[in-house]
Amino acid sequence: MPVLRRNRGKTSVRPSNIVHVRARPGTRTKGVLLAGGFAIPVALGRGGIRANKREGDGATPRGIFRPLRLWWRGDRLPRPRTILPIRPIRPEDAWSEDPADRRYNRPVRRAEGEPGDRLRRQDGLYDLIVEIDHNTRPRIAGRGSAVFIHVARAGFAPTAGCVGLKTDALKRLLARLGPKTKIVIG
Repeated sequence: MPVLRRNRGKTSVRPSNIVHVRARPGTRTKGVLLAGGFAIPVALGRGGIRANKREGDGATPRGIFRPLRLWWRGDRLPRPRTILPIRPIRPEDAWSEDPADRRYNRPVRRAEGEPGDRLRRQDGLYDLIVEIDHNTRPRIAGRGSAVFIHVARAGFAPTAGCVGLKTDALKRLLARLGPKTKIVIG
């Protein structure tokens, strides 16, 4: 996956230009991420990969996306290597999944007890979150929100529509993702 180069005595990793995510034959909820000659197992949404993504359908959206930034649990993990913009996850950070909310499919701050997909979770799934540009320009209510690349559940159990990787694989991928990387799902 990496393209190594020398830069004044230091070895650096150049970001991959393209990453492919595909379902495995015979199972719509498990797949493979292909980048630079590597194949990494991933979990997909319980609805498989769909072109016509809708809020709550559990599908991983088909399309070409770009990584926007990394959200990271600094209280649990050391800062990962990446050239993506990075933002620590705070206790009040959440994501608006309500199509009626003017802040739909955007990060929001929530007080304790308020609804919204909390980014600071106890189960570790959101210890590392790559925010991708699904349904951002234009942002269309009901076309899906909070689609991330994040840590997979045990046994690669299905996600709610995201792409899940083991923590170590996600850390390796982060070192190879840049703002110009294309993530092709489907």
